[in-house]
Amino acid sequence: MKYIITESQYELLTEKKREILQLPEIEYFGGWDAMQRFLEGRGNPLYSVMGDLDLHDTPISSLGNLTSVGGSLDLRRTQISSLGDLTSVGGGLYLIGTPISSLGNLTSVGGSLDLGGTPLSRNMSVKEIRKQVEIGKKLYL
Repeated sequence: MKYIITESQYELLTEKKREILQLPEIEYFGGWDAMQRFLEGRGNPLYSVMGDLDLHDTPISSLGNLTSVGGSLDLRRTQISSLGDLTSVGGGLYLIGTPISSLGNLTSVGGSLDLGGTPLSRNMSVKEIRKQVEIGKKLYL
């Protein structure tokens, strides 16, 4: 039996699934910069951090190809303006005092989401945010 498929269907069948590299907590690497060097050595793959990720008050503006954080993600007072590929945070997500203007691909936060003092807190309503992101606890604007 033969099947006739379109070119786009063929591409879907033969496309390699992009694997996500699972990483332990940041302390395992000795800090954010060391972890980024490790990821660069691997060709900057999509990655996930299994535990908490505390980056508050650090001079970062991008999370690279981070897709999920198993614990809490603290980005208070960083220069993050977008969450990029991030889709989920298992614990709380703290964006207080950042220039965040988009939640990007974020779909779930297991704990609280704190957007206090951000452009996003002034530009989106509670209803709009909750429509995009499933929040396990409280939403702070």
